[in-house]
Amino acid sequence: AEESIYNLLPRLEEKHVKPPRYVSMFRPLVKCEAEKNKAQCKTMGPPKVAMPSPKDFLRKHSKEPILPPRKNEKDSVKLPALSVPRRTDHPVMGIQSKKNFINTNAVAAIKALPKKPQPICVDRRQGDKYLLETSGLVPKYIKKKDYGVTPKYVTKRNEEVKRAQEKYEASILEDLKKRAMKRLSDEERMNLLQGLKKNWEQVHCEFQRLPIEIDTMYRKLKKEKLEAQMKQLEHDIELIEKHKVIYIADE
Repeated sequence: AEESIYNLLPRLEEKHVKPPRYVSMFRPLVKCEAEKNKAQCKTMGPPKVAMPSPKDFLRKHSKEPILPPRKNEKDSVKLPALSVPRRTDHPVMGIQSKKNFINTNAVAAIKALPKKPQPICVDRRQGDKYLLETSGLVPKYIKKKDYGVTPKYVTKRNEEVKRAQEKYEASILEDLKKRAMKRLSDEERMNLLQGLKKNWEQVHCEFQRLPIEIDTMYRKLKKEKLEAQMKQLEHDIELIEKHKVIYIADE
């Protein structure tokens, strides 16, 4: 250390003072909630549970399910109701009747209608026969009430086809009416004729303005175009003047 006059003066030792420790204002509340929600088996050490008794040990077949007692099969099966009496049933005794069953049966047999024989068909000499009703030779189906009546689905389909045909014919007629020829009136015919003549005059005036000497391809093509226009206009004017009645088609 260097020698200095300041080192001769005594110095006071400054002690470092630690600041107070931080404590949260919610600490008591958190501590109270932690103690309240504290569950068993989450702390150090075993829970306070009674120890099992050594007499309650696991025995053989103790965990097998216990089935209900078996019912007798005779009690569970119900016998169907019979129209004849059972062997164990006893007849009712002491009932007597004065009816003469012999005479009653004889009278019933006399008054009974004779049984109609089934119609059969024999097709061989040996006498092979079969029932006529199931052979298909008896016209039994033509005697039905709905025999010969058109089914409903066929009638419905025919009506739909008829409606579709009528709709198609109506559209065709409407289309033909739209495309029908229309006759020009005299006033329209004269206006059309005057318009064609006016167009011919304009084209003819433009044709006369062409130079006498045509030495370029452009002038030659223009002359041919004007001549074709004049020829077509003259043909249309002649056609309209020749025919007094003119029909046009609507597009």
